[in-house]
Amino acid sequence: MFALPGTFLVRWRGWVIAAWAALALLFAPRASHVQQVLALRGGISETTEASRATELLKQAFPSPFADYVAIVVHGPVRWTNQRFERVLDTLKAVAERQAYVSQIISVRSIGESSFVSPDRRTTFLIAALTPEFTSDISKSVVPDLRAAIRDAMGRAPGADGFDVMVTGFPALDHDVRTISAEDSERGERRVLPLTLVVLIVAFGALVAAMVPIVVGVLAITIALGLVTIAARYVPMSVFVLNITTMVGLGVGIDYSLLVVTRFREELNRGLSPVDAAVRTVETAGSAVITSGLTVVVGFAALLTTPLSDTRSVGVGGLFVVLVAVLLATTFLPAVLAVLGRNIDRPKWLARPLATFHAPTGWERWARWLGHRPWRAVAAGGSAVVLLAFPATQIRLGLPATNWFPPESESGRGLAALRAMGASGVIQPIRVVVQLPEGEHAPRGRWLSGLKALTDSIRKDPRVREVRGVASVRPHMSTLQLLFFYSDPAAARQKYAKFFDAYLSTDERTTLLDVIPADTVSLAGMMDVARHVRAVVHRGVRGLGGAEILVGGFAASNVDTQHELLRRFPETMGLVLGITAIMLFAAFRSVLVPLKAVLLNCLSVGAAFGLTVLVFQHGYGGRLFGLEGPTEAIWAVVPVLVFAIVFGLSMDYEVFLLTRVKEVFDKTGRNDHATMEGLSATASTITSAAAIMILVFGTFAFSRVLAVQLVGFGLAAAVLLDATLIRMVLVPAIMHIAGRWNWWPGVRAPKLEREVDG
Repeated sequence: MFALPGTFLVRWRGWVIAAWAALALLFAPRASHVQQVLALRGGISETTEASRATELLKQAFPSPFADYVAIVVHGPVRWTNQRFERVLDTLKAVAERQAYVSQIISVRSIGESSFVSPDRRTTFLIAALTPEFTSDISKSVVPDLRAAIRDAMGRAPGADGFDVMVTGFPALDHDVRTISAEDSERGERRVLPLTLVVLIVAFGALVAAMVPIVVGVLAITIALGLVTIAARYVPMSVFVLNITTMVGLGVGIDYSLLVVTRFREELNRGLSPVDAAVRTVETAGSAVITSGLTVVVGFAALLTTPLSDTRSVGVGGLFVVLVAVLLATTFLPAVLAVLGRNIDRPKWLARPLATFHAPTGWERWARWLGHRPWRAVAAGGSAVVLLAFPATQIRLGLPATNWFPPESESGRGLAALRAMGASGVIQPIRVVVQLPEGEHAPRGRWLSGLKALTDSIRKDPRVREVRGVASVRPHMSTLQLLFFYSDPAAARQKYAKFFDAYLSTDERTTLLDVIPADTVSLAGMMDVARHVRAVVHRGVRGLGGAEILVGGFAASNVDTQHELLRRFPETMGLVLGITAIMLFAAFRSVLVPLKAVLLNCLSVGAAFGLTVLVFQHGYGGRLFGLEGPTEAIWAVVPVLVFAIVFGLSMDYEVFLLTRVKEVFDKTGRNDHATMEGLSATASTITSAAAIMILVFGTFAFSRVLAVQLVGFGLAAAVLLDATLIRMVLVPAIMHIAGRWNWWPGVRAPKLEREVDG
């Protein structure tokens, strides 16, 4: 099937190399500016309760506090000092001059004690952002606001010694994504030298080691250039940088490793460089295409998810894998045909590394496994199941620690708010109540209903405070509230700022801010959001006929998690089904795809188990810079890890089975083919896995927890897959199954396990 393309590619090798060089030159400038077109905010395609609550706020309030930032100020003197007051006036004036700020609330305008720390040296201002500037997820106003504040503080008299930090969820989200992009570039710089060392050990030659690096870098460059084009049509998350870098280096180098290894084998058999390159395309090229298609299936499945982050990762993954496959099957054979024997230079490297490449160790392992397959299955299977068991304890949600990078400006601001007991102010659960046409919230039964809803929510010990029209003054009874609102115009005039934030002009829509206690984690806030929704769904006396929606950051994550998990079975079914069909078509076997799918699920489950142990439970978490157990795993992580790992780990299955099938087709002896296939590919698989683990493991030390979780999960899955799965369980099961491995592609009078030799 691949003979004609191989001959054509090698004959026109100069043009093939020139075409790829031209593509690289074309996309390199785009790739270098890719961050400018990536979305710095997340989004979900589905209409959820939280998104409807946000839209209702934007429609009902002329200056809605749907999106806002907190400007935290820590000074050397108390906030009542004239110097501190001048700084607050400066910050307020700067923020109000920005077109994207609609309203400012501070301790000086609202007079609340929760806006000031116990030592009176820390306070904050809340700046509401206008909807037209926050609806575009590809842009963020945070950098501009920070620059304006720095400029003003630099010119303001008496501003020395003041620390000003912009935080709040728009700022936190911006910092998470910006740091993620920085870590991607830093990780690439760190991992390339280490990868080169592994490749030098694997090949015993510097030229052979450099070729896969070139392919990996080219794959990333061209894929990121394609991402800039895709960003014109769909939102592309900044997390695409991490995944594209990780996967591009991993698969680009893996596929090149397989191709270069096979090319050297063909040279050592006496073929000319041109014939060796053609033969490499016919054999290793087939394995690369099959492997690449299995990886593509996982990324394609991410396109069906509702979250812009996961969908854009799917697009970026598709680009980089397809480019890596094309490079490995066209550009690389052309380069190898040109290099020929020069691939082994310098010769002096090969001698000290000869022991590593000697196949005798792997041959001994293959023979031992062939004679004791049941023992290998029992030991390997028990280890995988044991590692997978902690995955049954997984708790999905927002992690309790390290979710926001503590060294970032927004992270420091959040820590300052938490220290003064006010972090809940910037992350409330927002309950929007809209009454029927013509009704007024602070009147009659509606006011009694709002009071009942406020009291029901406040009973939860995780709730510190509920702000709304029914709690404008603390501890007022329903009767007292009715007297207070007997003159609505006077009440509104007395507390103008408060009512602008919590009651629409027509008094039909009102807002309740549920402020959690500072001891409540992000995962706990999601539980509070679920509890508030449960209170609403049970019905509140006096609010019958009103529309009540629960929104805010925690509620939005509850909705996102629900949508992701609702579709996860479909994503799994899609990946499993298409992968099994592709393997059946490639190997003409029923058992091979069933075994591959089952064992891949085990390796992914074991990776989840290790992730739960290290991150959720905190065992060894200090090695990755964690402050403590995360108590929960972000719901996006299982979806991403499953979709990516399932295809990547299938690479090693295809590498191994392709060689086994090749020998079996020549000899018809299953045990002999399994032993020889394992001996021939074990060194390549372990080297490829070591590179993958290096690449993914580097991102496990990222400053962004979301990237750490994905990087660790991928590294753990590849480690387990390349050791317990491909080196133990797969060959052992193939020995046990005998010729049944190849049914119905191979028909024989007796389908039974033969004993070789």
